[in-house]
This record gives sequence, C-alpha cells and structure tokens, in this order.
Amino acid sequence: MLRSKDTIAIPPGETIREQLDSRGMTQKEFAKRMDMSEKHISRLINGKVELTPDVALRLESVLGLPAKFWSNLEMQYREKEARVKVELDLEGDSEIARKFPYSKMAGFGWVPTARVIEEKVLHLRSFFKVARLGVLEELCLPGITFRVVGSNGTSDYALAAWAQQARLEALKSEASPINVEKLKDSLAVIRALTVKNPADFTTELRGILADCGIVIVFLPHIGGSFLHGATFVSGKHIVLGLTVRGRDADRFWFSLFHELCHVLEGHIFSNDKSSDEGEREADKFACDTLISPVDYNRLINARDFSRTAIISFAREIGIDPGIVVGRLQKENEIPYNWHKDLKTQYKLTA
Repeated sequence: MLRSKDTIAIPPGETIREQLDSRGMTQKEFAKRMDMSEKHISRLINGKVELTPDVALRLESVLGLPAKFWSNLEMQYREKEARVKVELDLEGDSEIARKFPYSKMAGFGWVPTARVIEEKVLHLRSFFKVARLGVLEELCLPGITFRVVGSNGTSDYALAAWAQQARLEALKSEASPINVEKLKDSLAVIRALTVKNPADFTTELRGILADCGIVIVFLPHIGGSFLHGATFVSGKHIVLGLTVRGRDADRFWFSLFHELCHVLEGHIFSNDKSSDEGEREADKFACDTLISPVDYNRLINARDFSRTAIISFAREIGIDPGIVVGRLQKENEIPYNWHKDLKTQYKLTA
C-alpha cells in the first residue's frame, strides 16, 4: 500500500487476501489452485508484480469473481500508485523549491511569476530541465568554480539558479572549440581592453573569448548568493558568467581574470584542487595579470599615491587608473574614500 497526503493506492492483492481469509484458505493452497509458485503469489498479494490478464482469468476460476473485476482493480491501483508517486515527488520538491529565491528569479524574467508552491515547482523543473528537483544534487556542474564573498543558508540555491541561467543564456551564442593555449596567448589583448569603455570593448571581448571556446554572459546579481562570477564547462564550450551589480572597472576586470585563471589552470576540468586553494590562486593571478608584481612593488616603494602619480602609473602600464586605485585600496595602502573620481563605473546590460 502506498499513500500520499491526498491519495491511497491499494493493490488488488489486498482484495485477494480478504477473499482467502473469508474462505480460510492458506496462500500455499491458493498457490496450488492457481498453479503458480508461492513466491509469485506472495508478490502478487503484496502488489510487487502486475496482475496480468492471465492471472485475472485464473482468479476468476479459483475465486469466482470475474476477470474484468480483477483487471479493473489492477488498473485503478497502478493509476493511483502513479498519482501517489507524483504527489510524493511534488511534496519533496516543494520543500526544495522554497529554498530558491523564486521571487527574485521571477523578477529577472528567468521563471514565470507564481504564488502557489506547486506552480513554482513546475516552473523550476522546467527552468532546470529536470523531471524532479530532487535530482539537481546529482546534476551539479562538474568543476564549477564561483567567485563569492560571504555565505548564508540560501547561497547554494541562489548560485544554482544563477549558474543555470548563465548556461541557458550561453546556449544562444556560438563559440569555437575550447582552446586554452589560445586564451593564454590572448591575455595581453584582453588586458589592453581595460582602458576602453564597455560600449567599445564588450563586443571585442566576446569575440576574443568565443575564439577560445568561451561564452561570456552578463547576468544581474541575485541576492543571497554573494556572487561575482562563475565558470564551468557546458557541452563543448566554457561558460564564463559575471554579475553586473556595482561594476567598478577594477572589480569587473579582477573578476574576469579571476575566472580566466580557473580555465587556464584547469580548475573547471578537475576537482583535484581544493576550492580555497584554487580561489587564492585565481586571486593572485588576477592581481598579477592586471598589475605585475614588479610594477606594483615599484609603485609601493615610490610611496606617491597622489592622483597625478596614479594616473601617470596607469598610463605607463596600460590599464584603467581605477584598477590601480582599487588595488591600493584593497591592499590598505590608501583609504577607500581616496580618488573615487578615478574609479570608472560600468553599466553593463544583463
């Protein structure tokens, strides 16, 4: 017998058991009369095997009730059994659905607006392309790397939603096969884009990365995720997603090169490296790529952090001055309220 909150599925075997009890007939005797093994009769009574038309005809002969009666019981049981399973799956998925930031996802247009939890479950199943939300844990993207700051109880679900949307957006774009060596050779060209405006560099950046097998996607920040970016393999390409909230130039380029490190170092292809170690490596790569250790030490040793000196230094090494300011602030060399006018703000469209 199976049951959910609203449905009970009773196998025909319960009726067979009642008939045997009323006749005082043992299962052993019943099995002989049915010309079937005791094991099969036991499984039949407990709903473990299907009551076939052949068995229905045998029951008609042995118990005197029409074969149609038994066939109808079987059909009703299987229908209710399926319904119970669906309802149990829905109950389980409802608990999972409540953990997703559904209203925020709907606000971005990722899923339809819904208030009833059952509707949310169905929309989330469609969004994630799964029959049940319960299988999501088994479908975690292998090698996925996130740049996050902070954490809370909802972050895993917010990250899962964000990554799935990035995957769906990436499907709309084309890219060449993955070519890590070509990406390595393109780093200097990508870094040179830091002095351009987003309106000028966005298309060029997309093209450079696409030639390396990477699809870059810009998505809105989703509350509770503390997410700056994510990188993972999807099919034959790599998806590199970046958030567009509060996009100072220094944060944007740091996040981009941080994610590119995960590609270059193979973090997205293997789970051998610990998350913390991989994140530290990616942070260092981003810092050193944007401002080489030699150049940065030269700046620090000069101890001149004036507006004029920073602009001159940035022009000399070929990056946006705001990136220099951001690095100095991060390293506590200057207060966060210094040189705010040098920090370029990007307005990227998600």
